[in-house]
Amino acid sequence: MHWFHGFCCFVSSLVFLITFLHRCNARDDQKLLNYYNSSKGSELEAGTSCDFFQGSWVYDQSYPLYDTSSCPFIEKEFDCQKNGRPDRLYLKYRWKPNGCELPRFDGVELLKKLKGKKILFVGDSLSLNQWQSLTCLLHASVSQSNYQITRKGDLSTFSLPEHGVSVSLSRTAFLVDLVKEDIGTVLKLGSIQNGIAWLGYDMLIFNTWHWWLHKGSKQPWDYIQQANTIRKDMDRLVAFREGLTTWSEWVDSNLNPTNTTVFFQGISPTHYDGEEWNDTKSTTCKGQTQPVSGSVYPGGSPAAAEVVNQVLSKMRNRVSLLDITTLSQLRKDGHPSVYGIDGHKGNDCSHWCLAGVPDAWNEVLYAILYAQGRTTN
Repeated sequence: MHWFHGFCCFVSSLVFLITFLHRCNARDDQKLLNYYNSSKGSELEAGTSCDFFQGSWVYDQSYPLYDTSSCPFIEKEFDCQKNGRPDRLYLKYRWKPNGCELPRFDGVELLKKLKGKKILFVGDSLSLNQWQSLTCLLHASVSQSNYQITRKGDLSTFSLPEHGVSVSLSRTAFLVDLVKEDIGTVLKLGSIQNGIAWLGYDMLIFNTWHWWLHKGSKQPWDYIQQANTIRKDMDRLVAFREGLTTWSEWVDSNLNPTNTTVFFQGISPTHYDGEEWNDTKSTTCKGQTQPVSGSVYPGGSPAAAEVVNQVLSKMRNRVSLLDITTLSQLRKDGHPSVYGIDGHKGNDCSHWCLAGVPDAWNEVLYAILYAQGRTTN
Protein backbone atom coordinates (compact mmCIF):
# COMPACT_ATOMS: atom_id res chain seq x y z
CA MET A 1 0.00 0.00 0.00
CA HIS A 2 3.02 2.30 0.34
CA TRP A 3 3.37 2.45 -3.44
CA PHE A 4 -0.32 3.39 -3.74
CA HIS A 5 0.03 6.18 -1.18
CA GLY A 6 3.08 7.50 -3.03
CA PHE A 7 1.24 7.37 -6.35
CA CYS A 8 -1.67 9.35 -4.87
CA CYS A 9 0.73 11.98 -3.57
CA PHE A 10 2.34 12.21 -7.01
CA VAL A 11 -1.04 12.67 -8.74
CA SER A 12 -2.09 15.28 -6.17
CA SER A 13 1.13 17.22 -6.72
CA LEU A 14 0.74 17.00 -10.48
CA VAL A 15 -2.83 18.34 -10.34
CA PHE A 16 -1.67 21.19 -8.12
CA LEU A 17 1.15 22.05 -10.54
CA ILE A 18 -1.15 22.02 -13.59
CA THR A 19 -3.68 24.21 -11.79
CA PHE A 20 -0.97 26.63 -10.72
CA LEU A 21 0.45 26.93 -14.24
CA HIS A 22 -3.02 27.45 -15.69
CA ARG A 23 -3.69 30.27 -13.26
CA CYS A 24 -0.34 31.85 -14.11
CA ASN A 25 -1.10 31.76 -17.83
CA ALA A 26 -4.62 33.10 -17.36
CA ARG A 27 -3.44 35.97 -15.20
CA ASP A 28 -3.58 39.48 -16.64
CA ASP A 29 0.20 39.31 -16.67
CA GLN A 30 0.81 41.96 -19.26
CA LYS A 31 0.31 44.35 -16.33
CA LEU A 32 2.95 42.68 -14.17
CA LEU A 33 6.10 41.98 -16.12
CA ASN A 34 9.82 41.63 -15.49
CA TYR A 35 11.31 44.78 -16.88
CA TYR A 36 14.50 45.19 -18.89
CA ASN A 37 16.47 48.22 -17.75
CA SER A 38 17.11 50.07 -20.99
CA SER A 39 20.06 52.09 -19.72
CA LYS A 40 22.02 49.15 -18.30
CA GLY A 41 20.79 46.47 -20.68
CA SER A 42 19.97 44.07 -17.86
CA GLU A 43 16.98 42.99 -15.84
CA LEU A 44 16.15 44.65 -12.58
CA GLU A 45 16.65 42.67 -9.41
CA ALA A 46 14.82 39.36 -9.21
CA GLY A 47 11.21 39.83 -8.26
CA THR A 48 11.08 43.42 -9.48
CA SER A 49 8.00 44.12 -11.55
CA CYS A 50 6.34 47.09 -13.10
CA ASP A 51 2.80 47.96 -14.10
CA PHE A 52 3.39 49.82 -17.36
CA PHE A 53 -0.13 51.28 -17.32
CA GLN A 54 -0.02 53.05 -13.95
CA GLY A 55 2.08 56.18 -13.73
CA SER A 56 2.17 59.85 -14.69
CA TRP A 57 3.35 62.15 -17.44
CA VAL A 58 6.70 63.90 -16.96
CA TYR A 59 8.31 66.71 -18.92
CA ASP A 60 11.15 65.49 -21.14
CA GLN A 61 13.06 67.92 -23.34
CA SER A 62 14.21 65.09 -25.63
CA TYR A 63 10.64 64.51 -26.84
CA PRO A 64 8.92 64.14 -29.27
CA LEU A 65 10.41 60.98 -30.75
CA TYR A 66 9.92 62.26 -34.30
CA ASP A 67 8.95 65.38 -36.19
CA THR A 68 5.73 64.98 -38.15
CA SER A 69 7.07 67.36 -40.79
CA SER A 70 9.54 64.56 -41.62
CA CYS A 71 6.83 61.87 -41.76
CA PRO A 72 5.69 62.22 -45.39
CA PHE A 73 2.56 60.09 -45.07
CA ILE A 74 1.11 61.63 -41.90
CA GLU A 75 -2.67 62.04 -42.01
CA LYS A 76 -3.70 65.70 -42.04
CA GLU A 77 -6.22 65.18 -39.23
CA PHE A 78 -3.44 64.26 -36.75
CA ASP A 79 -0.80 66.83 -37.77
CA CYS A 80 -1.77 69.51 -35.26
CA GLN A 81 1.38 71.59 -35.73
CA LYS A 82 0.87 71.84 -39.48
CA ASN A 83 -2.79 72.69 -38.82
CA GLY A 84 -1.72 75.71 -36.80
CA ARG A 85 -1.60 74.62 -33.17
CA PRO A 86 0.49 77.38 -31.55
CA ASP A 87 1.71 75.61 -28.39
CA ARG A 88 4.32 72.83 -28.28
CA LEU A 89 4.37 71.84 -24.61
CA TYR A 90 2.08 68.85 -25.30
CA LEU A 91 4.88 67.36 -27.41
CA LYS A 92 7.30 67.31 -24.47
CA TYR A 93 5.67 64.79 -22.16
CA ARG A 94 6.86 61.24 -21.62
CA TRP A 95 4.86 58.46 -19.96
CA LYS A 96 6.57 57.37 -16.72
CA PRO A 97 5.21 54.20 -15.06
CA ASN A 98 5.34 54.04 -11.29
CA GLY A 99 8.46 52.18 -10.22
CA CYS A 100 10.33 51.94 -13.52
CA GLU A 101 11.25 53.65 -16.77
CA LEU A 102 9.99 52.53 -20.14
CA PRO A 103 12.81 51.58 -22.50
CA ARG A 104 13.25 54.28 -25.11
CA PHE A 105 11.66 53.24 -28.37
CA ASP A 106 14.31 51.80 -30.69
CA GLY A 107 12.87 51.33 -34.16
CA VAL A 108 16.01 49.72 -35.57
CA GLU A 109 16.03 47.08 -32.85
CA LEU A 110 12.30 46.49 -33.24
CA LEU A 111 12.68 45.98 -36.99
CA LYS A 112 15.38 43.39 -36.35
CA LYS A 113 13.08 41.49 -34.03
CA LEU A 114 10.14 41.75 -36.42
CA LYS A 115 12.06 40.80 -39.56
CA GLY A 116 9.84 38.71 -41.83
CA LYS A 117 6.72 39.51 -39.78
CA LYS A 118 3.34 40.92 -40.77
CA ILE A 119 1.48 43.12 -38.29
CA LEU A 120 -2.17 44.14 -38.62
CA PHE A 121 -4.14 46.77 -36.71
CA VAL A 122 -7.89 46.11 -36.88
CA GLY A 123 -10.36 48.71 -35.71
CA ASP A 124 -11.61 52.27 -36.09
CA SER A 125 -9.89 55.65 -36.38
CA LEU A 126 -8.19 55.13 -33.00
CA SER A 127 -6.45 52.16 -34.59
CA LEU A 128 -5.53 54.52 -37.43
CA ASN A 129 -4.10 56.88 -34.80
CA GLN A 130 -1.87 54.15 -33.35
CA TRP A 131 -0.94 52.67 -36.75
CA GLN A 132 0.04 56.12 -38.01
CA SER A 133 2.14 56.68 -34.88
CA LEU A 134 3.99 53.38 -35.27
CA THR A 135 4.67 53.92 -38.97
CA CYS A 136 6.08 57.41 -38.28
CA LEU A 137 8.22 56.01 -35.44
CA LEU A 138 9.63 53.29 -37.69
CA HIS A 139 10.17 55.67 -40.61
CA ALA A 140 12.05 58.11 -38.35
CA SER A 141 14.30 55.27 -37.15
CA VAL A 142 15.32 54.24 -40.69
CA SER A 143 14.57 57.41 -42.64
CA GLN A 144 17.00 56.45 -45.43
CA SER A 145 15.21 53.17 -46.10
CA ASN A 146 12.75 52.91 -48.95
CA TYR A 147 9.18 52.47 -47.76
CA GLN A 148 5.96 51.61 -49.52
CA ILE A 149 2.42 52.72 -48.70
CA THR A 150 -0.44 50.89 -50.38
CA ARG A 151 -4.18 51.34 -49.92
CA LYS A 152 -6.77 48.91 -51.21
CA GLY A 153 -10.31 49.40 -49.96
CA ASP A 154 -10.23 49.52 -46.16
CA LEU A 155 -6.71 48.03 -45.98
CA SER A 156 -3.64 50.28 -45.73
CA THR A 157 -0.14 48.80 -45.60
CA PHE A 158 3.18 50.40 -44.69
CA SER A 159 6.14 48.21 -45.57
CA LEU A 160 9.91 48.40 -45.36
CA PRO A 161 11.04 45.81 -47.94
CA GLU A 162 14.71 45.75 -46.96
CA HIS A 163 13.70 44.95 -43.38
CA GLY A 164 11.03 42.43 -44.38
CA VAL A 165 8.40 44.09 -42.18
CA SER A 166 4.87 45.24 -42.99
CA VAL A 167 2.45 47.09 -40.72
CA SER A 168 -1.13 47.16 -42.00
CA LEU A 169 -4.42 48.69 -40.92
CA SER A 170 -7.87 47.24 -41.55
CA ARG A 171 -10.58 49.84 -40.92
CA THR A 172 -13.32 47.80 -39.25
CA ALA A 173 -15.08 50.01 -36.72
CA PHE A 174 -17.18 47.37 -34.95
CA LEU A 175 -15.13 44.19 -35.60
CA VAL A 176 -18.48 42.40 -36.12
CA ASP A 177 -20.16 42.65 -39.53
CA LEU A 178 -21.88 45.72 -40.90
CA VAL A 179 -23.99 44.51 -43.84
CA LYS A 180 -26.14 46.31 -46.41
CA GLU A 181 -29.45 44.50 -46.83
CA ASP A 182 -32.81 45.32 -48.42
CA ILE A 183 -34.07 46.90 -45.18
CA GLY A 184 -30.94 49.02 -44.77
CA THR A 185 -27.51 48.66 -43.15
CA VAL A 186 -27.55 46.07 -40.36
CA LEU A 187 -25.02 45.75 -37.53
CA LYS A 188 -24.88 41.99 -36.89
CA LEU A 189 -23.73 41.40 -33.31
CA GLY A 190 -23.31 37.67 -33.79
CA SER A 191 -21.54 37.64 -37.16
CA ILE A 192 -17.88 38.19 -38.02
CA GLN A 193 -17.52 36.94 -41.60
CA ASN A 194 -15.05 39.73 -42.38
CA GLY A 195 -12.58 38.06 -40.01
CA ILE A 196 -11.22 35.92 -42.84
CA ALA A 197 -9.17 38.95 -43.91
CA TRP A 198 -7.32 38.94 -40.57
CA LEU A 199 -5.83 35.47 -40.96
CA GLY A 200 -2.19 34.93 -41.86
CA TYR A 201 -0.69 37.74 -39.77
CA ASP A 202 1.96 37.29 -37.09
CA MET A 203 0.57 39.99 -34.79
CA LEU A 204 -2.95 41.40 -34.54
CA ILE A 205 -3.87 44.52 -32.56
CA PHE A 206 -7.65 44.97 -32.27
CA ASN A 207 -9.73 47.92 -31.18
CA THR A 208 -13.40 48.91 -31.08
CA TRP A 209 -15.67 51.24 -29.08
CA HIS A 210 -15.47 54.70 -30.65
CA TRP A 211 -18.47 54.16 -32.97
CA TRP A 212 -20.76 52.21 -30.65
CA LEU A 213 -22.25 55.36 -29.09
CA HIS A 214 -22.85 57.36 -32.28
CA LYS A 215 -26.41 58.34 -33.07
CA GLY A 216 -28.22 60.38 -35.68
CA SER A 217 -26.31 61.20 -38.86
CA LYS A 218 -23.08 59.74 -37.44
CA GLN A 219 -24.67 56.32 -36.83
CA PRO A 220 -23.52 54.07 -39.71
CA TRP A 221 -26.24 51.42 -39.29
CA ASP A 222 -30.02 51.42 -39.55
CA TYR A 223 -30.73 48.28 -37.54
CA ILE A 224 -29.04 46.02 -34.98
CA GLN A 225 -29.41 42.27 -35.30
CA GLN A 226 -29.18 40.31 -32.05
CA ALA A 227 -29.48 36.58 -32.75
CA ASN A 228 -32.66 36.35 -34.88
CA THR A 229 -34.09 39.64 -33.64
CA ILE A 230 -33.69 42.83 -35.68
CA ARG A 231 -34.38 46.09 -33.89
CA LYS A 232 -33.91 49.82 -34.42
CA ASP A 233 -31.86 50.31 -31.27
CA MET A 234 -30.81 48.82 -27.94
CA ASP A 235 -28.58 49.60 -24.96
CA ARG A 236 -25.26 50.41 -26.61
CA LEU A 237 -23.12 48.98 -23.81
CA VAL A 238 -25.05 45.70 -24.00
CA ALA A 239 -24.58 45.69 -27.78
CA PHE A 240 -20.86 46.37 -27.34
CA ARG A 241 -20.51 43.47 -24.90
CA GLU A 242 -22.28 41.09 -27.30
CA GLY A 243 -20.25 42.22 -30.28
CA LEU A 244 -16.99 41.95 -28.35
CA THR A 245 -17.97 38.48 -27.14
CA THR A 246 -18.51 37.43 -30.78
CA TRP A 247 -15.04 38.73 -31.57
CA SER A 248 -13.52 36.86 -28.60
CA GLU A 249 -15.13 33.61 -29.75
CA TRP A 250 -13.77 34.19 -33.25
CA VAL A 251 -10.24 34.66 -31.87
CA ASP A 252 -10.53 31.50 -29.76
CA SER A 253 -11.81 29.47 -32.72
CA ASN A 254 -9.68 30.80 -35.57
CA LEU A 255 -6.28 31.87 -34.25
CA ASN A 256 -3.45 29.65 -33.10
CA PRO A 257 -1.70 31.43 -30.20
CA THR A 258 1.58 29.72 -31.07
CA ASN A 259 1.56 31.45 -34.46
CA THR A 260 -0.24 34.73 -33.83
CA THR A 261 0.29 37.24 -31.03
CA VAL A 262 -2.92 39.10 -30.21
CA PHE A 263 -3.35 42.45 -28.45
CA PHE A 264 -6.48 44.45 -27.71
CA GLN A 265 -6.08 48.21 -27.62
CA GLY A 266 -8.01 49.37 -24.57
CA ILE A 267 -10.62 52.12 -24.49
CA SER A 268 -9.30 55.46 -25.72
CA PRO A 269 -11.06 58.25 -23.77
CA THR A 270 -12.58 61.55 -24.89
CA HIS A 271 -12.38 64.91 -23.13
CA TYR A 272 -15.67 66.71 -23.70
CA ASP A 273 -16.72 67.02 -20.06
CA GLY A 274 -14.46 69.07 -17.79
CA GLU A 275 -16.13 67.75 -14.64
CA GLU A 276 -14.18 64.53 -15.23
CA TRP A 277 -10.97 66.37 -14.30
CA ASN A 278 -12.55 68.71 -11.72
CA ASP A 279 -13.22 71.59 -14.09
CA THR A 280 -16.57 72.96 -15.29
CA LYS A 281 -18.85 70.70 -17.30
CA SER A 282 -18.68 72.96 -20.35
CA THR A 283 -14.88 72.77 -20.45
CA THR A 284 -13.45 70.52 -23.16
CA CYS A 285 -10.03 69.66 -24.52
CA LYS A 286 -10.03 72.97 -26.40
CA GLY A 287 -7.26 75.21 -25.12
CA GLN A 288 -5.79 72.56 -22.77
CA THR A 289 -1.99 72.69 -22.73
CA GLN A 290 -0.97 70.39 -19.86
CA PRO A 291 -1.88 66.90 -18.63
CA VAL A 292 -3.85 66.13 -15.50
CA SER A 293 -1.25 65.97 -12.72
CA GLY A 294 -0.59 62.77 -10.82
CA SER A 295 -1.57 59.18 -11.55
CA VAL A 296 -5.33 59.19 -10.89
CA TYR A 297 -8.01 60.46 -13.25
CA PRO A 298 -10.81 62.01 -11.16
CA GLY A 299 -13.54 60.84 -13.54
CA GLY A 300 -12.76 57.17 -13.01
CA SER A 301 -12.75 54.38 -15.56
CA PRO A 302 -15.35 54.23 -18.38
CA ALA A 303 -17.88 51.39 -18.27
CA ALA A 304 -16.65 50.06 -21.61
CA ALA A 305 -13.23 49.37 -20.10
CA GLU A 306 -14.80 46.99 -17.57
CA VAL A 307 -16.64 45.20 -20.39
CA VAL A 308 -13.31 44.70 -22.18
CA ASN A 309 -11.72 43.28 -19.03
CA GLN A 310 -14.62 40.89 -18.44
CA VAL A 311 -14.70 39.59 -22.02
CA LEU A 312 -10.92 39.09 -22.24
CA SER A 313 -10.87 37.25 -18.90
CA LYS A 314 -13.17 34.55 -20.29
CA MET A 315 -11.12 33.79 -23.38
CA ARG A 316 -9.18 30.57 -23.88
CA ASN A 317 -6.47 32.14 -26.00
CA ARG A 318 -4.10 34.64 -24.53
CA VAL A 319 -4.93 38.20 -25.58
CA SER A 320 -2.81 40.94 -24.03
CA LEU A 321 -4.67 44.09 -23.09
CA LEU A 322 -2.88 47.27 -24.09
CA ASP A 323 -4.57 49.13 -21.26
CA ILE A 324 -4.15 52.69 -22.50
CA THR A 325 -7.24 54.15 -20.81
CA THR A 326 -5.82 55.81 -17.69
CA LEU A 327 -2.62 57.12 -19.26
CA SER A 328 -4.71 58.65 -22.06
CA GLN A 329 -7.35 60.07 -19.70
CA LEU A 330 -4.59 62.10 -18.07
CA ARG A 331 -3.81 63.79 -21.41
CA LYS A 332 -6.67 66.26 -21.78
CA ASP A 333 -4.17 68.41 -23.71
CA GLY A 334 -3.33 65.83 -26.37
CA HIS A 335 -6.31 66.11 -28.75
CA PRO A 336 -6.46 67.98 -32.06
CA SER A 337 -9.39 70.11 -30.86
CA VAL A 338 -9.71 72.91 -33.45
CA TYR A 339 -6.42 71.88 -35.08
CA GLY A 340 -7.77 68.71 -36.65
CA ILE A 341 -9.27 67.93 -40.02
CA ASP A 342 -12.29 70.23 -39.53
CA GLY A 343 -10.22 73.17 -38.32
CA HIS A 344 -12.06 75.79 -36.28
CA LYS A 345 -15.40 74.41 -37.48
CA GLY A 346 -15.00 71.44 -35.16
CA ASN A 347 -13.59 70.44 -31.78
CA ASP A 348 -12.03 66.98 -31.90
CA CYS A 349 -11.54 65.72 -28.34
CA SER A 350 -11.62 62.06 -29.44
CA HIS A 351 -8.53 61.57 -31.59
CA TRP A 352 -4.94 62.49 -30.76
CA CYS A 353 -2.31 64.80 -32.17
CA LEU A 354 0.81 63.23 -33.64
CA ALA A 355 3.45 63.30 -32.40
CA GLY A 356 1.71 62.69 -29.10
CA VAL A 357 -0.20 60.26 -26.91
CA PRO A 358 -0.39 57.29 -29.35
CA ASP A 359 3.43 57.27 -29.39
CA ALA A 360 3.23 56.33 -25.71
CA TRP A 361 0.83 53.50 -26.61
CA ASN A 362 3.50 52.17 -28.95
CA GLU A 363 6.26 52.72 -26.40
CA VAL A 364 4.30 50.56 -23.95
CA LEU A 365 3.71 47.97 -26.69
CA TYR A 366 7.46 47.96 -27.36
CA ALA A 367 8.17 47.55 -23.63
CA ILE A 368 5.69 44.68 -23.29
CA LEU A 369 7.20 42.78 -26.20
CA TYR A 370 10.68 43.08 -24.75
CA ALA A 371 9.67 42.48 -21.16
CA GLN A 372 8.04 39.23 -22.25
CA GLY A 373 11.25 38.37 -24.08
CA ARG A 374 9.49 38.07 -27.42
CA THR A 375 7.93 40.03 -30.24
CA THR A 376 5.70 37.47 -31.87
CA ASN A 377 5.23 33.87 -30.87
